[in-house]
Amino acid sequence: MKKLILRNFQSPGDIVMLTAAVRDLHAAYPGEFATDVRTPCPAIWENNPHLTPLREQDRDVKVYDCHYPLIHQSNHAPYHFLHGFIDYLNRQLGLAIRPTRFCGDIHLAAREKAWISQIEELVHQPVPFWIVVCGGKRDFTIKWWSPERYQAVVDHFAGRIQFVQVGEAGHQHPPLRNTIDLRGKTDLRQLIRLVHHAQGVLCPVTLLMHLAAAVEVKRGMPKNRPCVVVAGGREPPHWEAYPHHQYLHRAGALKCCDDGGCWKSRVRPLGDHSQNDRPENLCIDVVGQLPRCMELVTAGDVIRAIDLYFEGGAISALSAQQREACNALVTGAAYAAV
Repeated sequence: MKKLILRNFQSPGDIVMLTAAVRDLHAAYPGEFATDVRTPCPAIWENNPHLTPLREQDRDVKVYDCHYPLIHQSNHAPYHFLHGFIDYLNRQLGLAIRPTRFCGDIHLAAREKAWISQIEELVHQPVPFWIVVCGGKRDFTIKWWSPERYQAVVDHFAGRIQFVQVGEAGHQHPPLRNTIDLRGKTDLRQLIRLVHHAQGVLCPVTLLMHLAAAVEVKRGMPKNRPCVVVAGGREPPHWEAYPHHQYLHRAGALKCCDDGGCWKSRVRPLGDHSQNDRPENLCIDVVGQLPRCMELVTAGDVIRAIDLYFEGGAISALSAQQREACNALVTGAAYAAV
């Protein structure tokens, strides 16, 4: 048995893609590899059946710093992000791994699935809810959509959807009214469990869209969790999008993304001495505070995308009792914040 330690120290969304590569390695070569990982996100690997504790100093262990150079072909080659680490391992190890599922590989323990959600703990009854991400990390501000437009979406679905706002402390996540505010209040494992209970997800291109696809849905929900992604034109759609998501892109509509994604980093420089502030990494078509590709995604576009899940029968709205309980919590929290 060959022993591998796979290392990657990128963002959690990248690590979700690595989980898929580990799953598919073992599916293609059962019993031939023992694998362990070194990443900044151990919570993503909890309960993973494909890992074996290994030591880097052992002579029969090979360590690989995993990358996905396939991204440099993404504008023109027909590959998804899921192929990235798989392609790397195939080249490094002389293998022929193929994707087996169109998602990452997140595992929940039976006891985790039996726990009630954080939202049920707060509302004191089970309620369907959507997770919303308004903002993100400052490295790629070009991915951010307008907080005012997110607010318009939240307001439109008042009484039908209870939105729960999440976001890592220290990142940029402007508060949205009439949401249950969990910004900075969940660690990564708690966020994964929150996604498990979520009826849907609304977000930019970020970790949450990958978790929406990778985390098992609760019993009684659609086989695939609804998700609406405000994507614009930074990435080529086929590299990021999942089949059951509403992926709102504008690639091909503007000259700056008429040959795939622009892959720019920021709307304007932040003055933090990051390479993302370099002129070649800045958006070349800005409207107000937004890149034009994101400005072309309206609140109405997002509302329509969410409505499709209702019209198609995949999900149902809050009941009167659930609406009352959520309103009481949100109103009480808003009053306490004054």
